[in-house]
Amino acid sequence: MGRFDGRVAIVTGSARGIGGAAALRLASEGATVAFADINEAGAKAKAAEAGKDCFAVGVDVGDPDSVARLHESVLARCGKLDVLVNAAAIVPFVAWNDLTFEEWRRVLRVNLDGLFLMCRASSEAMRKGGYGRIVSLCSNSIFAGTPNMAHYVAAKGGVMTFSRALATELGGDRITVNCVAPGLTDTEGVQESPHKDAFEFCEMLQAIKARGTPQDIVPAIAFLSSEEAHWITGQTLVADGGMVRW
Repeated sequence: MGRFDGRVAIVTGSARGIGGAAALRLASEGATVAFADINEAGAKAKAAEAGKDCFAVGVDVGDPDSVARLHESVLARCGKLDVLVNAAAIVPFVAWNDLTFEEWRRVLRVNLDGLFLMCRASSEAMRKGGYGRIVSLCSNSIFAGTPNMAHYVAAKGGVMTFSRALATELGGDRITVNCVAPGLTDTEGVQESPHKDAFEFCEMLQAIKARGTPQDIVPAIAFLSSEEAHWITGQTLVADGGMVRW
């Protein structure tokens, strides 16, 4: 028996990185997972890796119609929705002096507008079942004030505070809303960006001296997605090897 036997989950940003690892973890513990990503080919590959009844759906989380189609597809196929993991995000590297409004909107459209749209649609489906778990990926950068990503830090700060408010709104429906805040994590996206050069600095600040990987983050996501976490809501769990202690 797995923790998620009989449960249906959507994981956004699940073509790779933390989202992909989280989706595989939920599937390994029995969930039927919709691997949702704008990179539909990558999502299909991950869903095939998960096997069982898992499947992929292409989605642009910043587009209301695309999000609606995602939920229609999941509900038509599975009949319900129990878990939402919001992992889809753009992780930029733009100095403040170079930050344009267009770039600001590009990041917030996915990282914050997408969060709202996914939570709106998923919570309505969860209400019908009288049960739900929403876990959103935040970031320890909101505590550290990480440079070269002011718009990302602003959006992820919004993820945390929005989740606190949503937890209050949805508690009466037995839906919990929490965040996991990773530190710098060794993912494909990070390796394709200048952030890849910051691991040594971050490790110097961490209590646990090691490079974080997606597998270090997914246990926290899985726990908050489970029935065991029924008494925890509106919280942010920092998973960064002890870099930020607050």
